[in-house]
Amino acid sequence: MVVFILTLCLVAFGANSSTGLSANARHVAQAIGQMPGRVVAASRLFRTPAWPTGSGPDFSNCAIILSTNLPPERLLDCLHRIEARHGRVRDRRWEPRSLDIDLLAVGARVMPDMMTWRRWKEKPYAAQLFDAPDRLILPHPRLTERAFVLIPLMDVAPAWRHPATGRTVRSMVAGLSARERREIRPVGTIGGVVNRKCGA
Repeated sequence: MVVFILTLCLVAFGANSSTGLSANARHVAQAIGQMPGRVVAASRLFRTPAWPTGSGPDFSNCAIILSTNLPPERLLDCLHRIEARHGRVRDRRWEPRSLDIDLLAVGARVMPDMMTWRRWKEKPYAAQLFDAPDRLILPHPRLTERAFVLIPLMDVAPAWRHPATGRTVRSMVAGLSARERREIRPVGTIGGVVNRKCGA
């Protein structure tokens, strides 16, 4: 007998191409519809400043919880293929994007190991401009400090606990500055994707 173990994964979607927020919301919905697994919950759509500051137009961002039995590396490959179908070129960093998808966390896994995760988490900002991991790092090393990720996650996973730091999403959001929280504004929903079976 083969047993398939479903894992809850946190995924972030964003876009800041010139097509506008309504078109970006459709990109997000289309991408979710093609994900392998089942969408358990989807956040509202938020308007957020581009990061790094001044790198482009405002983003629209959201977060989902996905239940899947895919291994993390294969799931990431699926995400990248969805990005590519929407015009994303991953060898150019921090520029306007038609669709940006980040695998934030897979259950309580730390990958590839705690030492490597900490090295990427503690990498200075200047080094981030030039260095990118050559493997999957989980949880996403910058998840803990990015308001545009944390505030959408509050909609769907406020009690999720970071396996490396022990902090919940609620705690991390509370640690953001008032300015960071004000900059993230809800602008709509991506209804019709929750509890729907997605294509393999």
